Amino acid sequence: MPRRCSRRRFLRHSIAMTGAGMLAAAASPAPGFQTPSTRPRLGLVGCGSRWGWQLANGGSYGAGPRFASFGNYAAVCDVDRRRMEAAQTLVEKWGGEKPDAASDYRAILERDDIDAVLCFTPDHWHAKVAIEAMLAGKDVYCEKPMTLTIEEGQQIGEVCRKTGRVMQVGTQQRSDLRFLTAIALIRAGRLGRLRTIECGIGGGPTSPAIPLADAPAELDWNQWLGPAPETPYRSLSPAPNEVNAYSRCHYEFRWWYEYSGGKLTDWGAHHMDIATWGLGKLAEGPLSVEPLVCEHPVPFENGYPTVDDRYNTATKFDLKVSYASGVELRIRSHARNGILFEGDEGRIFVSRGNLTGKPVDQLKDNPLPDGAIEAVYGNDSLAGNPVRFDSAAHVRNFFEAMAARRQPVSDVFSHHRALTTCHLAGIAARLGRKIEWDPARETIVDDEEAQSFVGRKKRDGFEILGLG
Repeated sequence: MPRRCSRRRFLRHSIAMTGAGMLAAAASPAPGFQTPSTRPRLGLVGCGSRWGWQLANGGSYGAGPRFASFGNYAAVCDVDRRRMEAAQTLVEKWGGEKPDAASDYRAILERDDIDAVLCFTPDHWHAKVAIEAMLAGKDVYCEKPMTLTIEEGQQIGEVCRKTGRVMQVGTQQRSDLRFLTAIALIRAGRLGRLRTIECGIGGGPTSPAIPLADAPAELDWNQWLGPAPETPYRSLSPAPNEVNAYSRCHYEFRWWYEYSGGKLTDWGAHHMDIATWGLGKLAEGPLSVEPLVCEHPVPFENGYPTVDDRYNTATKFDLKVSYASGVELRIRSHARNGILFEGDEGRIFVSRGNLTGKPVDQLKDNPLPDGAIEAVYGNDSLAGNPVRFDSAAHVRNFFEAMAARRQPVSDVFSHHRALTTCHLAGIAARLGRKIEWDPARETIVDDEEAQSFVGRKKRDGFEILGLG
């Protein structure tokens, strides 16, 4: 089994770092510990933009350096050789030591000197990497959305319980003071009884017809597809996006149901996560999801796109989610980005840049009780330490949870509850009809066709290993 840093040793060597100070510390070889030997060793799977591809190209986006504040990268893995080599260069720049590289993630899972696996792959790989990593004795940080299907969330929860591993989902808004304050206000009864919630998550993009093309020499396209159905590579340049190309691959995988859920699991994974937290996390799942408005860029038949050469996820939608408590939640593509909570005594709007509403204004004269924010967060990590969305607080929470052997703030169980609603919304959107959900049994009611979308068969040779 991999060696583990003890809670006592972790806490003895850790230092307080907040806001910009945490980000600046990423360049230091051991800011969270006195000696490198006490720091967890990390294996990275997926070196794309969310981890740091933009950083390798002069941009400012990527979570990679935040992990270097608390652990040492031992190895990096990607099926794109160019991205893998760029990750090696970045890690060496941050910590002074070049990590090993592998094109097959199993080379990382087999190593007994790696404590935690960072999963930054496209969505359709998340469950396979995370589950197999936990079964190999590793803790896991997995980017959102945690899963491609509801069934995968059930499997991850089962394996997490069975193995006792720590797994943090990259829904960073749970470590943002604005969102924490919003939840604390709800818990303190400042809105009264919740009546409605609106999640504005933006609409999905469209593409022109994308022609067949040869995959780049540095990309193992078959391995990139992995559990997803086999299909030819497609690409068309230029395009007004991060990778300057319409494609089925890097970054643009988000707009294909084969690999993602579109905006419903992209931004939806963030805002529905907070909405569900406001409802009480595991307290209740939805009873039904109804697509009042839903538009796709291609025709569908029986829930599947009939055109395979252009983006196929929903571009415009208004979905109504109903709960047993009487709360009605709307997921809208053209509402203001953020979450609007409305109760019978007040309303608040929260986003990455705003926290507004009368209950917020009243905090001047009627502050929240001492410890209210810490109670929401689950520990005192944020006591007196205001954090920004771009801080390392969420990453730090993962390492603290590893040291304490407890579940982190964005645990797999509550995130599965939130993400289930996103997946149900996707199923309703694809089929164009209301679906009923049994939250206790986690099954769709009296609709075999809809139930068939709860899980997906993995491509032969890419099944999740180790599941009973």
